[in-house]
Amino acid sequence: MNKRKIEIMDTTLRDGEQTSGVSFTAAEKLTLARLLLDELQVDRIEIASARVSEGEFKSVQQIAEWAKSVGYLDRIEVLTFVDNGLSLKWMEKTGAKVQNLLTKGSLNHLKYQLKKTPQEHFTDIANVLSLAEKQGITTNVYLEDWSNGMRNSPEYVFQYLDFLVTQPVKRILLPDTLGILTHGETYDFISQITTRYPNIHFDFHGHNDYDLSVANVMEALRAGCHGLHLTINGMGERAGNAPLASVVAVINDFMPEIDINVEESNLFKVSKLVSTFTGFGIPANKPIVGDNVFTQTAGIHADGDNKKNLYFNDLLPERFGRKRRYALGKTSGKANIQKNLQELGLTLTEEEIKKVTQRIIELGDKKEKVTKEDLPYIISDVLDTESYQQKTFVKSYVLTHSKGLKPSTTVAVEIEGQSYEQNAQGDGQFDAFMNALRKVYQSKKTELPTLIDYAVRIPPGSNSDALCETIITWRDKENDFITRGLDSDQTVSAIKATEKMLNII
Repeated sequence: MNKRKIEIMDTTLRDGEQTSGVSFTAAEKLTLARLLLDELQVDRIEIASARVSEGEFKSVQQIAEWAKSVGYLDRIEVLTFVDNGLSLKWMEKTGAKVQNLLTKGSLNHLKYQLKKTPQEHFTDIANVLSLAEKQGITTNVYLEDWSNGMRNSPEYVFQYLDFLVTQPVKRILLPDTLGILTHGETYDFISQITTRYPNIHFDFHGHNDYDLSVANVMEALRAGCHGLHLTINGMGERAGNAPLASVVAVINDFMPEIDINVEESNLFKVSKLVSTFTGFGIPANKPIVGDNVFTQTAGIHADGDNKKNLYFNDLLPERFGRKRRYALGKTSGKANIQKNLQELGLTLTEEEIKKVTQRIIELGDKKEKVTKEDLPYIISDVLDTESYQQKTFVKSYVLTHSKGLKPSTTVAVEIEGQSYEQNAQGDGQFDAFMNALRKVYQSKKTELPTLIDYAVRIPPGSNSDALCETIITWRDKENDFITRGLDSDQTVSAIKATEKMLNII
């Protein structure tokens, strides 16, 4: 099959920067420009709007200087305006050589924003195009609000296109500026244009206001467009632009007649970097790049994956530099846990897996997030509990800590069926808990072991909501022993470790 080559233009650094609250530094723009062109291998990037700020000027200058040194200058594009050549002067100083000229693609915008006739607008555009040609600047032309233009004033759109095809223009860019198109309209409008102007290069620039941007991209390609404008993580004004990762996956999997250059294995890496630079978080369920999209939670799915990959589809995580994960929580089954144990290189008996599964379900019912890194701690906690028969239960406790007052604890303990309650103060909440507990055991004329070491740890790389393991070393008549407690709260995990001690003595 002779594949049709489609250009991908990434506009994260220009249109994506119009996401509310997002602004790249010059250094960040240069870093991303290199990644987009060198590692993702997109064909072109739109990096800035002309005449916006001194910072934009410096960033375009730096990127143009780098691009020229590696032969990429014709792949760097800047949004410009019909302003009697002021944008072109700005571009000339930066060293950039490709302008994307913003013009009016609907009669409504022309009449009410510019208050000009079509002929007046065309004359102004022709002057800019002539100046650009003299300066050696390549021109692509945006038809702003083109989608509404096709809906409400198609005669103007075709009048304008008839004019543009006579001008020194390399590409015509068709933006769904307000994100109003359905997939049916996208196909209809672009088909009309590509049929009427078969020798002109048209790009489609989709927005996502109705969550239709990927569907619209597919229809634009089917209708014969030659290039697409996309952004990392779907960043952009309002609901954003068509997302690069989703579009690349859709083309590769469902449109075999189309060829693109993008290296999909680098999508996730660049996505994460953009998120870090912008502080604009990626939704966990965002296709391709979201944290959860390659995570199986239900145990039945993990079981199916063990049996001929029953729950796999063509979106294999390895394609995007990722791995499939099996979440641990209240819907986890034995299969999920076995998958995680395999990754950690751990082996448990059937009975041990059953007990670990039950512990994970208990934690899941408390809405605690359980990760693969937590699993060794859970196993340690469960196996540690097996070493004794529980006869003592810490039934309840109240921990108080107020500024200017000593911490205090009230504790209720059940020892071999009999209940005890005491209150005490201490230097901290756990110290107060231990003092209250000692009062209980003093009433039974029993001395508690001495605490000689107290260590707390969380799994490597965990967040503040991680499970916390407290390891306490006790000395009882000169014999040392260790107990462990596991909880998301440090003091509670220490109390659980202490409860185990009470059942050992």
